[in-house]
Amino acid sequence: MNKNEKKALYSFLFIYIGSTVLILSILLLSYYQKETDMVERQCSIEMISAANKIKADILNAEMENKTFVPKELKNKNLKYGLFDKDGNLIYSKLENSSIDLNTEVSHNSTHSFHVSQLEKQHHEKIKIKYIVIETNQAISEIKKLKIYIILILFLSTIFIGFIGYLLAKLLLKPVREKVEHMDKFIKDSAHELNTPIAVLMTSTSTLKQGRNPEKMLNYIVSSAKQISQLYNDMHYSAFSKQDTFLDVNIDFNELINESVEFFQDIAITKGIKIYEELDECDIFMDKTKTQKIVNNLISNAIKYSNKDSKIIVRVKKGVFSVQDFGIGIEEKDQKEIFKRYKRGKNFEGGFGIGLDIVSEVCKEYNLKLWLESHVDKGSIFYIDFESVLK
Repeated sequence: MNKNEKKALYSFLFIYIGSTVLILSILLLSYYQKETDMVERQCSIEMISAANKIKADILNAEMENKTFVPKELKNKNLKYGLFDKDGNLIYSKLENSSIDLNTEVSHNSTHSFHVSQLEKQHHEKIKIKYIVIETNQAISEIKKLKIYIILILFLSTIFIGFIGYLLAKLLLKPVREKVEHMDKFIKDSAHELNTPIAVLMTSTSTLKQGRNPEKMLNYIVSSAKQISQLYNDMHYSAFSKQDTFLDVNIDFNELINESVEFFQDIAITKGIKIYEELDECDIFMDKTKTQKIVNNLISNAIKYSNKDSKIIVRVKKGVFSVQDFGIGIEEKDQKEIFKRYKRGKNFEGGFGIGLDIVSEVCKEYNLKLWLESHVDKGSIFYIDFESVLK
């Protein structure tokens, strides 16, 4: 991963994780506040209920002229204490000794308190004025809730970060592949163009010296046509979506003859002979796209043929085929060969866009495309033009 890709990845993760965690934090904070209010409200109800129960027991004992005997509360989370009007302790199960008796509801770091007072006419007789209810339930549950919220936020951040990383890698993958393909394409184009240009320069220099003029002229023509073919493929691949095309009636054999004549000068430099076996055939297609199909299949055949071999171009019952007797294509590569930038062995050259162009045109016109190939024996590319026959 290069510097720009890392920068893009980190920027995406920062924005994605930051925004998601922020939204999650707001939701969790809202949940925490609602749960805290509910816990405090529940504890308050329980403490008030306990204080009222104790008060009722005290008043009942007074009415029956009995001595009030403090009892344990049923709710084990609640403890209570009794104080006289001067704040002196009468009875206590409280865990805290410092309590503000004049504040009805109070809290410290560990407990919550509820203070209930008896009416004056009662506390003067029984000497009990304050009933203090103590509980640590609310504080304990709120602490647990905090830990729960923090744990959820922590685990969610890790999960979001992991998903964000996978998404970023997934999104960057096609871009990375495109960049790698383009980088490979540029390198291959420089290498592929270097050969005919070098031949041009050498042939021109030799021609100036007056040596082998006919042979050098053939080399110049062949190199110029190779450069032209490479340029045309590059231009079509880059600008075909912007160009305007028109379907017309085409004498397919005449078009093939033109292509074969064009490539004869290239084939002759490898000692390759191109033969034609053509039945009459008229089709209705765009001429430029049709020429692309024929040119690329013939060019491909020349490129991957052995020296001093032959190529057979056929049209039979609407099926166009180009057969070479070259290196062939391994079975595992035959399904991939029509993909852009997919090439044969590295030393054979080519940009890997010619067969991709053929495949795209065939898809556009619903033409059936297939191949037969055997390693070291050669290949035959077939295209059925039945859907565009006139």
